[in-house]
Amino acid sequence: MPQNPRNQEGQGLVEYALILVLVAVVVIVILALLGPAIGNIFTNIINTLNATATPVPTATPG
Repeated sequence: MPQNPRNQEGQGLVEYALILVLVAVVVIVILALLGPAIGNIFTNIINTLNATATPVPTATPG
């Protein structure tokens, strides 16, 4: 019994959807695990830049 080409297209679409869901789950898990570490890196960079920045002199009225 030959298969209907429409059923094969639907099967391919479902397979692509499953792959997309799997990739999304992997990305979410990686971000959940590494998110705090990445946030700490950016916080350290900002704190370092703020500590080494020279203060801007303010004009005194006079």
